[in-house]
Amino acid sequence: MTMARLRIAVLDDYQRVALSLADWESLGCEVVPFDRHIGDAAAAAETLAGFDALCLMRERQELTRAHFAALPRLKLVVVTGSRESCIDHAAARDHGVQVRLTGGTPNNGPAEMTLALMLALAHRIPQEDRNLRAGGWQQSVGMLLEGRVLGVLGLGKIGRKVAELGAALGMRSVAWSPNLTETRAVEAGVAYLPRERFFAEADVILIHMVLSERSRHLVGAAELALMRAGALLVNTSRGGLIDEAALVAALAEGRIGGAALDVYETEPLLPGHPLAALPNTILTPHLGFVNDVTYRMHFTRTVATLADWLAQGGPG
Repeated sequence: MTMARLRIAVLDDYQRVALSLADWESLGCEVVPFDRHIGDAAAAAETLAGFDALCLMRERQELTRAHFAALPRLKLVVVTGSRESCIDHAAARDHGVQVRLTGGTPNNGPAEMTLALMLALAHRIPQEDRNLRAGGWQQSVGMLLEGRVLGVLGLGKIGRKVAELGAALGMRSVAWSPNLTETRAVEAGVAYLPRERFFAEADVILIHMVLSERSRHLVGAAELALMRAGALLVNTSRGGLIDEAALVAALAEGRIGGAALDVYETEPLLPGHPLAALPNTILTPHLGFVNDVTYRMHFTRTVATLADWLAQGGPG
């Protein structure tokens, strides 16, 4: 098979920007972007069967054993980022498909998104924007964040950064996670609290954890019940870290003040999801890494990864 006949699919290019942000022409291949989510194996078989390589933006597209069985021509999957949990790697190996990661992006995009959502939630900016456009005027009282307790759930790179941003607003940061020690928290300039005190004392909780089977539903009914009545919750990490059914119940009953979510257990968010009907939520479509710098880096690295694969013989 010659290089000119190779076909590459770029998945979930919702904004239709992939081709403008990297030198895809240098590959000498046919590159086809898709601005919609493909979804299950049946849809993949119908749409992607003629492609040799798939380029995934982060974890937007799941690839299961059924997907690989439906795509016999597929030889390479490139995923942006330094980790992923959306691919059945055993199935990929069984079907002779390589999986390559492009590496992480060293910028503050996720931290900035977290700060934006926290401020919007505390001051009810989207709700007041809608009220004003509908002819209304001031209809709510915002929460001043200065002097409040900022709870950081997960004190990795992003968690430490949002703690710094919270400090700049005059907030007092505390942290907890299943593996966090008091020594590590103090080294990061953040006070450590045990689990129950963490959820009970924080005015705002920001989630910054890696999703695993151990951390799935780390924030569930018990944790939500510990939170203050007016406390706010922001999740820009992974939807599976929160038990969505428990969160919907807590929000609907007014047991917490509100939630700003950028991630969901199923993405894209399903039409008619109960979260969308709640007035005390802010919902964004997984925008934490969606910015000009990160996108250009991701797509440039994707092209470089493809070029390396082709130089090594491509599909053979």
